[in-house]
Amino acid sequence: MSETLAQEVTRDWVMQDMAGHKHQLSQYKGRWLVVNYWAPWCPPCLEEMPELVTFYDAHVNQNVMVLGVAVQYESVASVKKYADDMLISYPVVLGEAQKPTAHKPEVLPTTYIYAPDGRLYQVKRGALSRAWLEQLLKESAFNVPVKP
Repeated sequence: MSETLAQEVTRDWVMQDMAGHKHQLSQYKGRWLVVNYWAPWCPPCLEEMPELVTFYDAHVNQNVMVLGVAVQYESVASVKKYADDMLISYPVVLGEAQKPTAHKPEVLPTTYIYAPDGRLYQVKRGALSRAWLEQLLKESAFNVPVKP
C-alpha cells in the first residue's frame, strides 16, 4: 500500500461501533491504532482475542487504541454474544454494516497497525500476541511511549 493511499484512508475511513460511536482513523493521530479484522467462526481469531483484550486493557490510558472489525458474521446478535463471551473491552465495529473501507482482508484475522503520524505502519495476517504488539511498538522509530 502506498504512503499516499494510507494517508488518504486515514482521513476518510469512518465506521460506527456497536455502541453507536463513530471512529475516524484521523481522530487517532498522535496515537497507535490497531485495527483488527475478525469473524466469530474463525479459530485463530478466538485464539488471539484474549491477547488483544489484555493489550488494550493495559494500554487504554496510554497512546494506543484498538478497534475490532467483525466481518463474515451471521447476525448482529452472534457478534454481540462473541464479544460478550470473549470479554472484549475495546470498541467493536460491524464491518458488514459499514460503507466499504479500503481494507478487505483475504485472511482472518488480519490486523492493520497505524503509526502515530497516521501512516499504515504494518499489516499482520494471522493471529498475534500481546507480546508481539508491544515489541513492535517498542522497536518503532516513533517517540510515543508505550509501557508493557
